[in-house]
Amino acid sequence: MHEESELVTGEAVVLDLRVAKLASRALAMALDVLVQFVLLFGSFMVLVIALPDIDEALGTAILLVLLVLVMVGYPVVFETLSRGRSLGKLAVGLRVVRVDGGPIRFRHALVRGLAGFIVDFWTLGLFGAVAVIVSLCSSDGRRVGDFLAGTLVIRERVPESASYPAIAMPPGLEGWAAQLDLTRLPDDLALASRQFLGRFGQLRPEASHALGWGLAQQVGDALGTPVPPGVPPWAFLAAVLAERRNRDHARAFQAYAAGQPPAWGYPVSQAPATGGGYAAPHTPPPGWGYPAQPHPVQPAPPHSAVPESPAPENPFTPPS
Repeated sequence: MHEESELVTGEAVVLDLRVAKLASRALAMALDVLVQFVLLFGSFMVLVIALPDIDEALGTAILLVLLVLVMVGYPVVFETLSRGRSLGKLAVGLRVVRVDGGPIRFRHALVRGLAGFIVDFWTLGLFGAVAVIVSLCSSDGRRVGDFLAGTLVIRERVPESASYPAIAMPPGLEGWAAQLDLTRLPDDLALASRQFLGRFGQLRPEASHALGWGLAQQVGDALGTPVPPGVPPWAFLAAVLAERRNRDHARAFQAYAAGQPPAWGYPVSQAPATGGGYAAPHTPPPGWGYPAQPHPVQPAPPHSAVPESPAPENPFTPPS
């Protein structure tokens, strides 16, 4: 089981993370435990062959040291060297990252390894019962070690359907959108609008209508401009986000031309498409009129009063 977790940093950089849940993490853990027990058995056989007459107390102490080294050192070493992947996670396609999406370091792996040995699985974990209970109670499937280390386990093998193609400007709204003051648009509202457009074709018509009108009214209130008459909510939101992206591109080009280093990451309005291809331009239904000047903000009409305008099933159809 897994679900998407979209994180937004302070610079409005979108991180679309596909969180690994209990089933995939349990499979990776089972593979890691198998590798650890093979290492323990091999170490025990080497110890028996190399020191056949060893003192019992010394042998017990050496076995305890080997146990800690294998059960704690194995995940710490692998996750540190591979930036968050043990052998089990590598086989299943998982990776440990920081909660802000960045790669983990030695201190994160060490905290996870110690917490896993003491609390989550072995010493006090009742053979993994604590980890399972905490993971089930966490919306992101995190165990105690993840909370202490500030980490998250994600799936690296993300299907292409999880990506969001770039947003195109609906024809006829270019001049209207160019007059907007987009500095008043909050990043979280822009992100919510983008997520709505990305899932437009997956929503039921009534849900798409209600959610679209609600977001359009919030965006209109933030910008101080209403939805133009006859324009569906998805086209209004697409025009705002496309104009925001175009201005971001223009600022980035000006900074590049001036010799300034570009900022890392992509703003919400220009998050790249990882699934391949960009959206084709929107083709509005015939009869739409786009006023050049904004009108006073009016409350959204009820569902029964909104004129039905034909719209494509998904405004993000990649070109063939």
